[in-house]
Amino acid sequence: MKTTLYANLRKKNIAITLIVSLAPLLLLGGTIYHQFVQMYKEKIEEQIRYRVAGQTEAVDLFLKERTAVLSAMAALHTLEDLKDEQRLSRVFEIINSSAGAFVDLGVIDQVGKHLTYIGPYNLKGLNYYHEGWFEMIMNRGVFISDVYMGFRRLPHFIIAVRRQENQKTWILRATIDPVIFGGILRSAWVGKTGDAFLVDKNGILQTQPRFNGRTLETSNLDTSLFGGGITIFEKENEQGGKRFYAGKWLQNEQWLMVISQEMQEEMSGLFASRNVQIIIILSGVLAIVLTTIFTTNQTVNRLKHFDHKMNKLNAQLVQSDKLAALGKMAAGVAHEINNPLAVIIQKTGWIEDLLLEEDFQHSKNLKEFKESLHKIEEHVERAKKVAHNMLGYARRMEPRLEDVDVNVTLDQTIGLLENFARTNNIKITKVFAADIPITAGEQSKLQQVFFNLITNAIDAIGKNGEIIVESEHKNSVIQVRIIDNGPGIPKEIQPKVFDPFFTTKQTGKGTGLGLWVCYNIINTMGGSIELRSATGKGTTFFVRIPVVIPEKK
Repeated sequence: MKTTLYANLRKKNIAITLIVSLAPLLLLGGTIYHQFVQMYKEKIEEQIRYRVAGQTEAVDLFLKERTAVLSAMAALHTLEDLKDEQRLSRVFEIINSSAGAFVDLGVIDQVGKHLTYIGPYNLKGLNYYHEGWFEMIMNRGVFISDVYMGFRRLPHFIIAVRRQENQKTWILRATIDPVIFGGILRSAWVGKTGDAFLVDKNGILQTQPRFNGRTLETSNLDTSLFGGGITIFEKENEQGGKRFYAGKWLQNEQWLMVISQEMQEEMSGLFASRNVQIIIILSGVLAIVLTTIFTTNQTVNRLKHFDHKMNKLNAQLVQSDKLAALGKMAAGVAHEINNPLAVIIQKTGWIEDLLLEEDFQHSKNLKEFKESLHKIEEHVERAKKVAHNMLGYARRMEPRLEDVDVNVTLDQTIGLLENFARTNNIKITKVFAADIPITAGEQSKLQQVFFNLITNAIDAIGKNGEIIVESEHKNSVIQVRIIDNGPGIPKEIQPKVFDPFFTTKQTGKGTGLGLWVCYNIINTMGGSIELRSATGKGTTFFVRIPVVIPEKK
């Protein structure tokens, strides 16, 4: 039942500790990550917004510069001047040196006929009257066309300006180099997934994108999503990934500048930070879990240990109560024995007096009567001695100093245990020094010490052995040695033998308090107790008692 209780306590403690510890950590980590994602996205959008704005300005400036150069050349020259191919070629060199990116240059009259042409294609003499851009130029005066195929069957766009000279109208038209123009957009290709391209209002690609599509193909963008400023949104591509799209219309609102980037690449820094954060959180979670389990196990194990010690203490208290009751019983038994023993002694004396009378002096059984009486007196004295010793050991008295003869105390204690030792074929040898002085102390407590030590020696031997009890007086100290030839005490447990509740005996056969009590009694007297033991060579307990002169008690 207690095993289940401890298991449930362990589980509840671990669960509650983990919830209390991990919930704030995970909540804080999630909150920080969410805020970091928002900040990171805002930063990415800001960067893309900056790139779109810069790229749009670059394209607008490119087109303005070329338009301005053409307008200046048209204003500085007459139609007659530019009909001369040498003069037109000179103009073509000038505009390319000042602005560049022009592929060809041509002069077209008011009916759409190509009067003169400088460039790599054979376009002189062609008529553009029915081309859509011709009408636009005649109406607007300055025109930048969408990309179209035209007579050369290659994607290109033109810049043209109209000039009114007297009653004649003519057009100076130039084709922009798509490689140079595309280079402006390629400069906005950032990283491995960045892209930049132009589309018209119908979503037709005006430049070659880096991925997915060709010039003059229809893009997958809905241009109506883009307003007057810079528009940014996310869109899922064909591969299932997401891309950032940012766009802004050029100043003439004819073309839309679009810059796109894979989110995975843009967010790579965020993902790296997220992975670090996950590793840190997982490490923290692992440390918390391991620490929680370790500390909980330690706490529960200590609780079990103290509970076990408490159970043992309760058992010892019960045992002590039993021993106290047994002591009272022993005292009562001793008193009850003393009364009939006194009667026996009295009657024995009376019989001895009768044997001195003349009638018994001539009896042939006189000798046998005397021997029987002697035996009776001897055994009565022995019984009285046992009863006396029982009274001395069992009695409870207020602490007070009395004159103690250590040899006598040892002799009385051995008398209590001698019969028990004899039944186990254990011999108790007494080697008492004759010069042991009388000391002031508590005989009952000292007898308890000797009783516990000799009892432990008998238990250690078991059967068939010898115990030697020695006493000596040296330097105002009485030393008692109790030596047995038992199996000895292993070295690793010798430091624990005086600890309370420590015992090597089987459950129910030892309390673990005997040596602890002995240690405290001798320590209170100002003495010391120690042991020397070796496995297989027996054990010796040394009890040192300081001599207290009775006059000073």
